[in-house]
Amino acid sequence: MADNSSILIDSSIRTAWFRLSRMYNQKAAEHDMTMSIGFILMNIDKEGTPSTQLGPRMGMEPTSLSRTLKTMETRGLIRRQGEGVDKRKVLIFLTDEGIEKRREVRDFLIDFNTKVFEKMPPSKIKAFLEVIEKIENTIDKELELKELINKQKIKV
Repeated sequence: MADNSSILIDSSIRTAWFRLSRMYNQKAAEHDMTMSIGFILMNIDKEGTPSTQLGPRMGMEPTSLSRTLKTMETRGLIRRQGEGVDKRKVLIFLTDEGIEKRREVRDFLIDFNTKVFEKMPPSKIKAFLEVIEKIENTIDKELELKELINKQKIKV
């Protein structure tokens, strides 16, 4: 059955993400932050997180991540520390100020998620998460196929 449902799915996801992003940025601005800073704060472990892991976790390009980390370091939200013998490996840690900002972000995320969960029965949340997982798997397969095709073109 061929129809335009994929266009509706793509459009719905994009529209929802745009609204979510707008809401996050408005809330972040109230706390002198950006959405990117908030996401980074939420992705730094207490034991420190290698900077090389942050980009892939959040889907950020290295240039954007580096710029945001520099801003965060300048503002005293994070500190960088070399790890042991290998000076190339740098761990990112939250400062006391970063920990406080992380609490603010966490509280907002919990509040927003609670509001969403209150409006939907658990079965709909479960179905939504299952659909999102299938969409992500479909995207991953498309990207893998594209990579394979590109590798074949290079070999020719």
